[in-house]
Amino acid sequence: MRVGVISDVHANLPALEAVLRDIGHVDAILNAGDVVGYNPWPAACVEEMRTREVPTVRGNHDRAVVEQTTFRFNEMAAAGVDYASRQLDEAQFEWLASLPEALSRFDGRVRVVHGHPDDPDRYTYPEDFAASMLGEEDVLVLGHTHVQHVEQFDDGIVLNPGSVGQPRDRDPAAAYAILDLDAMAVELRRVEYDVERVIEAVNDAGLPERIGERLRVGR
Repeated sequence: MRVGVISDVHANLPALEAVLRDIGHVDAILNAGDVVGYNPWPAACVEEMRTREVPTVRGNHDRAVVEQTTFRFNEMAAAGVDYASRQLDEAQFEWLASLPEALSRFDGRVRVVHGHPDDPDRYTYPEDFAASMLGEEDVLVLGHTHVQHVEQFDDGIVLNPGSVGQPRDRDPAAAYAILDLDAMAVELRRVEYDVERVIEAVNDAGLPERIGERLRVGR
């Protein structure tokens, strides 16, 4: 079974479209959260996930839109949450509000969270990956850091597919992964997309310019 794994789309429609084209034939897609935030296509990105019925967990930006709070968010993050709150229709908002903090799929073989199994808001960087994070699942999927990485342990795999819409590992290409559950193997992938289109749209939407500019360098 081949599973496409995505995370941290952050309302970047050109990046999401590029990933969905590149992903090819898979048996399923899983999403580790933060569909909205930062970029100017929150409604379109939510609609892609909603109509495709992609199993998705709730990220901190998703929760901030639903709860109307930007506590501890910087200017860019707060602006993205405010923008998304004004763009989503009722059905899209309800879908976002319905997202769980964790998902179990494929008879418990894969668990999906946003930040860490013990805390959805904890940043779990590659150096923090540990076998102790695994429970009964074979594969733990998480996001939140926007840093693509995978570790194979004796007890299973810990995977961050990276960020579709706002990579922060110095590679501006949209990030995702293909998980082969039969072979217990992961292929980390990157795909180019039209970053300049996003920068122009960020400016047209009146969002902070830095949101778009940082996409050029993957920071």
